[in-house]
Amino acid sequence: MNSAVAQPSAPVPSAAGRPPNTRTWLLLLGLLLLATTAVYSPVHRHPFLNMDDNGYVSANERVQSGLSLSTVVWAFTTFDDANWHPLTWVAHAANCQLFGVGPAGHHDVNLLLHLINVGLLFWVLWTATGFPGRSLMVAALFALHPLNVESVAWIAELKTMLSMMFFLLTLGAYRWYAQRPRWNAYCVVLLLFAAGLMAKPQIITLPAVLLLWDYWPLERMRLRGDASMAASRVPPRGLAWLLWEKVPLAGLSLLSALLTLLAQKVGRPEHWPYTLPLRLENALVSYARYVEKMFWPVKLAPMYLHPEDSIPAWQVLMALVFLAAVTAVVFRYRRYRYLAVGWLWFLGTMVPMIGLVQVGRQSMADRYAYLPMVGLFLMVCWGASDWTASRRLPRPVLPAVGSAILVVLALATYHQVGYWGDNVTLWSHTVDVTNANFVAEYQLGGALGGQGRPQEGLQHYYRALAIKPDNADINLAIAVSEHQAGNLAAAVEPYRRFLAHSMDPKARYTALINLGHVYRRMGDTTKAEECFQAAARISSPPSN
Repeated sequence: MNSAVAQPSAPVPSAAGRPPNTRTWLLLLGLLLLATTAVYSPVHRHPFLNMDDNGYVSANERVQSGLSLSTVVWAFTTFDDANWHPLTWVAHAANCQLFGVGPAGHHDVNLLLHLINVGLLFWVLWTATGFPGRSLMVAALFALHPLNVESVAWIAELKTMLSMMFFLLTLGAYRWYAQRPRWNAYCVVLLLFAAGLMAKPQIITLPAVLLLWDYWPLERMRLRGDASMAASRVPPRGLAWLLWEKVPLAGLSLLSALLTLLAQKVGRPEHWPYTLPLRLENALVSYARYVEKMFWPVKLAPMYLHPEDSIPAWQVLMALVFLAAVTAVVFRYRRYRYLAVGWLWFLGTMVPMIGLVQVGRQSMADRYAYLPMVGLFLMVCWGASDWTASRRLPRPVLPAVGSAILVVLALATYHQVGYWGDNVTLWSHTVDVTNANFVAEYQLGGALGGQGRPQEGLQHYYRALAIKPDNADINLAIAVSEHQAGNLAAAVEPYRRFLAHSMDPKARYTALINLGHVYRRMGDTTKAEECFQAAARISSPPSN
């Protein structure tokens, strides 16, 4: 097999000179979808997660009320949960309209969207490259890789799969437009991209991805001395044309980025404490860790805490050397265009989630890899196929090895899905596979309390407090737990620490009233009155 890229619209002939059998490949895709459904089938019985699912569905009265004009208006005007993603809110409301407020139907929709994305990925790659086998293997890795469990098994991550669906539809529409550029086709591309941004702004780098798509596999990008352009069935264009063509799309990206930054500042200003050098160091190390987890997906968890200023210098240096080395290799072998496209796809689509602009407490997250990992899968599948062909290995070798890898991944994914079976299991696992994770300890404490085991939960709250003594949420959880257990003296100090660190007026009002009752029951009427007066100065508890 030579290194030339297949024509985008032409099927690759079989060994006997016949084009591939479309029915065969669709049958194989069907088997892949069935296998993926079987691997993820336990999620139907899983509960809501006690982090974020409450804000999105289980404690969100707007969403639970179902679809209505007022809900749609709210979805397009709210920055709730520190995001602007109106289509995601509308989708959650539609799920409540269809399935009620129980988690089963919501989990099923997440799985259905994942299956749609698997099929779309296969279709987009096959129609663009002409390689059904390689395209199916990329789709299979995407379908069965354990890194994607978080996005599928977490109801709040409906937004990730919804935006991915529109991302893939945009790629497919872009090929249709590129074959015969015209305004109506371009408008379809714009509308699909806008819909994806309104589901989750993680896809803001799509204009750059389309430029990569022009380079390979569409081969629209006219490069000096590139003989392959003569064989392309998509009309070639100069770089200036291709850049101007992306300007309206880039405008949508800019608007989405501005809305997201505004929402994040309004929603979580306390999560912006890290200096730029710290964010750059974490980004370098996280890029390398994502690649590591792609090849060795172990110790996966829903929360990897930001290391702040504790990243060893040697880790940063090694990550920088690794990233630079891979970049040098892919450009050294630039005749294999898929290497550069896959690598830049991974690096570029990860930029919004890599932590250069810090959002939340995490250093990285498995859900952030849902889109970027496709680039690495492209590199692996196309590279392995070309390598085996150049070595003239027997044809069954690659399918056999690929099938074995998929079986291992499917088993690992099924095992990982099991950790999401209930909140206690998930957060216990997270405590086990991460270090000094106060978020996991805190969530585990809440999960145990929700199972009627408040004393066990309180122990984990105190473990979280030992790691993060100034955290308002942890102090409030301890105060309420001690208060409810009748340990009034033990509740006073955590209430006071909460009031010293929290800026939430509604929570402060409630904490002051609770602390006032604690003091009153302890016989200290003076301090009780001070608390009640402080609560009264908060004009009124904000309405829900």
